[in-house]
Amino acid sequence: MDRVIYIAMTGAREVTRQQAAVSHNLSNISTHGFKQELNVFRALPVVGEGARTRAFVLETTPRSDFTPGPIQQTERPLDVALRGPGWIAVQDANGQEAYTRMGHLQISQNGILQTTNGLNVLGDAGPVAVPPDQELLIGKDGTVSTVPIGQNLNEVAIAGRIKLVNPPETDLVRGEDGLFRQKSGQPAEADVKVTLISGALESSNVNPAEAMVSMVSLARQFEMQMRVIRAAEENNRSADKVLSAT
Repeated sequence: MDRVIYIAMTGAREVTRQQAAVSHNLSNISTHGFKQELNVFRALPVVGEGARTRAFVLETTPRSDFTPGPIQQTERPLDVALRGPGWIAVQDANGQEAYTRMGHLQISQNGILQTTNGLNVLGDAGPVAVPPDQELLIGKDGTVSTVPIGQNLNEVAIAGRIKLVNPPETDLVRGEDGLFRQKSGQPAEADVKVTLISGALESSNVNPAEAMVSMVSLARQFEMQMRVIRAAEENNRSADKVLSAT
């Protein structure tokens, strides 16, 4: 009897974890460059003394769907989207290098190019600094050019170049802050093959319809696990009555 309860209990536990992941995906439908999290289950035997007659359900290591999201044209000079594979290097809260595909950029009060959530965009030699009273132009190779407001293009100067990388997807892990990093913890090398689309943003790759269907399916799976536990409890009571009568 305990075998049934153990499988149903662990199955219900992992379903709630997957529900949390799908809920997180749904909450980031409007987050530019967001990559949805994927989870699957697997059955494993309980290893210990005695025969391997027990099994439990375990969630596999969460992974991410790196499929590019739809590109939306915004015509905003500080909006950039990655053309195909690749990442924008940013500085996380601890000052370490991390990667994102969120190209909704701004200039801080200190003249540093940042994402709209306040992360410094990294260039070839640290954060990209922009002189005051300048208009920005971002080239497809990540070059950040500045033009004094009201001047013509003959006054163009180079402020820096955004670091664009393309490490293997298998080497990337998602942090709790939503940023990606290499498993080794080392910065990735810049890749000149990665290019940008200026005046555009990449949308989240979460499909709302599929996510909602997944939530309904997971809710039904959880209810099924609860029914198994209740059925096991009823069977246990029935067995107790039979043993008591004898």
